[in-house]
Amino acid sequence: MLKRGPGGLLREHDFRHLWAADLISQIGTRMSLLAIPLLALTVLDARPLEVALLSASERAAALLLGLVVGAWADRLRCRPLLIAADLGRAALLGSIPAAAALDLLTLGQLYVVLFLVGAHTVVFDVAHQTYLPRLVASADLVEGNAKLATNHSIGAVAGAGVGGYLVQWLTAPFVVLLDALSYLWSALWLRGIRKPEPRPERAEQTPLGREVREGLQYVARHPILRAITLNSATIMLFQSANGAIILVFLVREIGLSPGLIGLLSMVGLLAAIVSSMMTGWIGERIGTARAMLLGSVITGAGYLLFPLTTGGAGLVFYVAAGLVTAFGIIVLRILEATAIQQICVPAMRGRVAATIGVATGAVLPVGAVLGGLLAGSLGLRGTLWLTGVLLLAGSLWLVCSPLRRLRDIPEP
Repeated sequence: MLKRGPGGLLREHDFRHLWAADLISQIGTRMSLLAIPLLALTVLDARPLEVALLSASERAAALLLGLVVGAWADRLRCRPLLIAADLGRAALLGSIPAAAALDLLTLGQLYVVLFLVGAHTVVFDVAHQTYLPRLVASADLVEGNAKLATNHSIGAVAGAGVGGYLVQWLTAPFVVLLDALSYLWSALWLRGIRKPEPRPERAEQTPLGREVREGLQYVARHPILRAITLNSATIMLFQSANGAIILVFLVREIGLSPGLIGLLSMVGLLAAIVSSMMTGWIGERIGTARAMLLGSVITGAGYLLFPLTTGGAGLVFYVAAGLVTAFGIIVLRILEATAIQQICVPAMRGRVAATIGVATGAVLPVGAVLGGLLAGSLGLRGTLWLTGVLLLAGSLWLVCSPLRRLRDIPEP
């Protein structure tokens, strides 16, 4: 890996533009995650189920279109896809404050806009992961993914911390407008990237459906990619089950106020920033493959701390759980993204990223329902114990794969 001194890859013009585009849009997106439901509640008097369907509308697009988008990303240049997705999201989100200003906003418009925003987001996310290996050298992928993961963590902290105050001071439609402007900012930075991106070479004109099947088969037959997919899906399934009941547990069994819950949760987000900065160093010291295994085990172990939470001094277990799980998840996310980019032949990167993304996204609603059902039979604390054990057991997908014999993530 080339030693660049302070700043690392940020000293490189093109990566700096990619990073800057990502940072501001991450913050804007996190603010909208809060502002749009509040807009539905306060302006449109939406019921709880109607608010929940807003998130489902956006997520449905990723599940319906993800595999096809992966095939497109392998066929096309990715930077134009990124710019088009940003411009599309800016226009779609900009329609919400415009309609609100004219007193024309409806829940139907929000559902349609969020579904289309979700479609543009899946295009952006798949193209983004496919584009990074085309922009930086293979030896720089861990650092590049780590810096982009830091943006994700900063966006979560800043968006959660600032979004609520901005909604209170400036109203929810104005915050959505800020998010729309953030996508314009992102598109401008992406246009400033200088490195030419050649069109991917394709041996023949393969039907799109066949290319989608090839992506599914590639993941299913590759032992490391298959293990990564199963590990990610297991973590997302039981993380979703945990997330569906943890607030109920903290309010009803521990007696915490919403403000204290938010404050304690911020600690975990800050740990995510630290871990994204340390992942490259950890990978160099023990090897990227070993660090991936460690990240999975740490994540599962951290979730076993949640059910130990009690009132008073026992809150230290909740804080420790947030710190440990945030650290492990970010290490795992960075190295799994790097593994996908390094292991895959270039012609398959988009389809592999999309296949894994769809597999992990599909289990989220299942996990949420599962968490509620388990809580009804095992109780809240019992469900937290079970989800923690199963999250830790999910590490076996990686431990039983060829990764256990490797120090570093292999090349194609």
